[in-house]
Amino acid sequence: MRAFVGLGSNMGERKVKMREALDRLDATPGVRVVSVSALRNTKPVGGPPQPDYLNAVAELETTLAPRELLAAALAIEREMGRVRDVRWGPRVIDIDILLCDDQVIETAPLTVPHPRMHERRFVVEPMAEIAPDVRHPKLARTMRELLQSLRRAEESARDKAKRQKDTSARPAGKSAHRAGTRRAFRR
Repeated sequence: MRAFVGLGSNMGERKVKMREALDRLDATPGVRVVSVSALRNTKPVGGPPQPDYLNAVAELETTLAPRELLAAALAIEREMGRVRDVRWGPRVIDIDILLCDDQVIETAPLTVPHPRMHERRFVVEPMAEIAPDVRHPKLARTMRELLQSLRRAEESARDKAKRQKDTSARPAGKSAHRAGTRRAFRR
C-alpha cells in the first residue's frame, strides 16, 4: 500500500526529532520510507501559544493495514515522548496518516483521508512537492489543484484585508462631508 504521513515537531531539537521519527518509521517491519518533502517552518494552527513547527510529508510503501500503520505511528510518538494532554498543543513529534492509497476510512481511531488535510497548507504544499498528481479520494482533486486553491484563497483573504484596511484608513471628514452635501440637496 502507498501511504502518506504528515510529520511535525515544535519542541526541542525539531530537525533531530523529525529525522528520528522518519528513521523509526523506516525501521518498522513492513514500512519503507520512499520519499520525504523538504522541511517547512510553519506557524501553529489553533491551540495555546507555542513555538513554530517544523513540518514535512513522507511517502511510505507498507504491507501494514491502515490501523496497523496508525498503531505503529502512535507507538513511535509515545517512544519519542509525545504526551497528549492539550489539543493542538506543543509536541515533540506528531505523525498523522494522511492518505492510504485511495481508501476512505471513517472509524473511531482512524479517519483517512485526514479530515483537515486539504485546509492546511503545511500538509498540502509538501504533498504537492512529492506527489503532485495524487488525488484526494473524497474531493477528487490532485494535491497540485488543492495547493492552487489554497493559494487563491490566501490571496483573496489578503486582498480583502487590504481593502478593509484601505476603507478604514479613509478620512472620516470626507465621507461625512459628502453625506451632508447629499442631505443639503434633498431639501
